[in-house]
Amino acid sequence: MSPAAQGRHPRHALAPLLSSPVRLSIVAALAPVDKAEFGYVRDLVEITDSVLSKQAAALEEAGWVVVAKGRVGRRVRTWLSLTDEGRSGYRRHLAALRAIAGLPDPE
Repeated sequence: MSPAAQGRHPRHALAPLLSSPVRLSIVAALAPVDKAEFGYVRDLVEITDSVLSKQAAALEEAGWVVVAKGRVGRRVRTWLSLTDEGRSGYRRHLAALRAIAGLPDPE
C-alpha cells in the first residue's frame, strides 16, 4: 500500500474546525492565556461582536472553547478560554502546518 493510501500526509492531522481563518485566529489568541475577555479577542482578531459570538459558539459546541459570563462591578462580561481538547487540537494543527511547510518542530 502506498503512503498516500495510508493517510500519512500531514494534512490529515489538520483540524477541520480551524479551516476558518477567523476560528484559527480566535484559538491562536486564546492559546497563550488562561482566559480572555470577549472585547479583547474581538479587537485582537479584528472582527465584530456578532462574528465572534457565532464563531465562539461553534468552537464551544465542538468542545474547544468555554464561554463564561460574569460581572465586573455592574457590567456583565464574557470570557473565552480554550479547553484541554482545544489546546491539544490547536497544537496538533500547528504541528501539521509545520510538517506541510517543512519547518522544524520548535519543541
